[in-house]
Amino acid sequence: MSSTKSRVLPLRTLMFLTKNIHPSVRAMSSQVAEAKIAITNPFKMHKFEKSPAMETVLSRDDALKYYRQMQVIRRMETVSNEMYKEKKIRGFCHLYSGQEACAVGMKAAMHDDDAVITAYRAHGWTYMMGVSVLGVLAELTGRVSGCARGKGGSMHMYAKNFYGGNGIVGAQVPLGAGVALALKYNNKKNVCVALYGDGAANQGQLFEAYNMAKLWDLPCIFTCENNGYGMGTSVERAAASTAYYTRGDYIPGIWVDGMDILAVREAMRFVTEHCRSGKGPVVMDLATYRYHGHSMSDPGTSYRTREEIQEMRSRRDPINSFKERIIQAGLATDTELKSIDKDVRKEVEEAAQKSQTDPEPPLEELYDHVYHQPPAGMKIRGCDNFSSFPSR
Repeated sequence: MSSTKSRVLPLRTLMFLTKNIHPSVRAMSSQVAEAKIAITNPFKMHKFEKSPAMETVLSRDDALKYYRQMQVIRRMETVSNEMYKEKKIRGFCHLYSGQEACAVGMKAAMHDDDAVITAYRAHGWTYMMGVSVLGVLAELTGRVSGCARGKGGSMHMYAKNFYGGNGIVGAQVPLGAGVALALKYNNKKNVCVALYGDGAANQGQLFEAYNMAKLWDLPCIFTCENNGYGMGTSVERAAASTAYYTRGDYIPGIWVDGMDILAVREAMRFVTEHCRSGKGPVVMDLATYRYHGHSMSDPGTSYRTREEIQEMRSRRDPINSFKERIIQAGLATDTELKSIDKDVRKEVEEAAQKSQTDPEPPLEELYDHVYHQPPAGMKIRGCDNFSSFPSR
């Protein structure tokens, strides 16, 4: 069993705390403008003198927005799973189901021009960084409506201020430090979020990046989306220390319940303020869980039981727990949320249909976008010394 279970409180405890925060709000209708909600699981701090508040104010508009965003990611990944099994999606495919609170919660506390770079479990982050559902699904099916015109696939999606989608384990982390260096060099008050999994957390290049980032006080938030397993190996079997938030040593760190979207949002507000003030990098450890296997080739049940997965779905699901909280706080009704569910399903199904009927990019596009703004008339050599093709 992953240590994720032992680090967090069950949903029934969360619901009890939610019910006891606001007696006045419970008596009101679902049209309250905002409500105070408690953070259930305490943050763990490393080299910080204070921690984020254990209570936050959530507006009705934000509650509905966050709920919808998480549902879009969940539904999009469900459809991706189905399309892959139908062989409409080929190649590598790593699903984000179960980890939605991480991307949605972090993005809620970011500025529009903050930067993000992540690993290959990138669909949810691609959507949160501004790519439409169609842009994600069509990229998976290799069609021209994809965010990289169908040439990147699951692991290589991009958008403004979103640097991928990277296929090499851990390689995006020093790149993220480089993006943060560029932000500081250009005197921008932005941060770069460099995401990686617990499986990459033991790589040497991470510690090299930590060192340079602290040496130069770069505005980089090194974020471990710790879903408990690196491929098929549990964190306890792979790491001598699973306290990933302390791994930066001389860099401040924070542990966060990654299944609680409000905890993630408040932690992100806390660390971005630290970075924007010029105090340097932070290491953040988000304790989360993935429902599917590491990739579509992994059934996900050879190294963990089906009962473990089902227990996490029933007791700690980030969407269901958030749904219960906002209903109990009077910010939404079950009917409203069911209407959102229906709209999301329709949006994703329409995008899935178009992603299968759009044309594939023509072969000539293989030679485009190799260089940034190539000069007019530039040609690139083909597979031999005697052929060349125009490049745009």
